[in-house]
Amino acid sequence: MKGFDWHADAIDRNTAVTATYRNTQNVRRFLTAQCGEDFAFDRPFMAWIKDGRAKTMGDIADEWMRRRQKEK
Repeated sequence: MKGFDWHADAIDRNTAVTATYRNTQNVRRFLTAQCGEDFAFDRPFMAWIKDGRAKTMGDIADEWMRRRQKEK
């Protein structure tokens, strides 16, 4: 069984973040579609993504939106 290809495989809100997760253009496209054109990675957010806790791409989008709202 091959692992998830973060560059090419389809991403949806239920896609599990795996140990092989990478911040690819494919991921950026998904998160921009979910969060809006203002989406951007920053170091604290990237660290949260890779902290080892189980999460999905939907969780990542929701967390970015939560952090964005908190800034406002």
